[in-house]
Amino acid sequence: MPDIVLYEPEIPQNTGNLIRLSANTGYRLCLIEPMGFHLDEKRLRRAGLDYREFASVQTFESFDDYTAHHPDTRIWAFSSKVEHLYTDADYALDDALLFGPESRGLPVSVLERIPTTQHLRLPMLTGGRSLNLANAAAIATYESWRQLGFVNGA
Repeated sequence: MPDIVLYEPEIPQNTGNLIRLSANTGYRLCLIEPMGFHLDEKRLRRAGLDYREFASVQTFESFDDYTAHHPDTRIWAFSSKVEHLYTDADYALDDALLFGPESRGLPVSVLERIPTTQHLRLPMLTGGRSLNLANAAAIATYESWRQLGFVNGA
């Protein structure tokens, strides 16, 4: 199944919600450090409810560490400042859906390492700045899972 990758996440409740999403979709949640919280934080546990034991969660020291462990993974980078829509992608089982930190999104230094044809955005009304991280990841996850035929889903 694809990975949901959070680059330097800052808000524990978003990550907790994505632990729950991961547990219910079979996607692995990958967290790239540094994070704005600890994985044992009470707010994260509360948002994830009791789903932590059912989710696959991995941490990586850096983006380089993630890519070194997943050299053949195609990465779809999500940003509000790019042209291609998330529905334009042709997702595969070994893909990764990459999202930036809540306060600033993916840095240019990370986006530059990913082909522009793999930069995706979620549409918003003109003037909208961004969506909540957990909501954006959920939208992208379900579109990719839909394209994959909801493999292993009930």
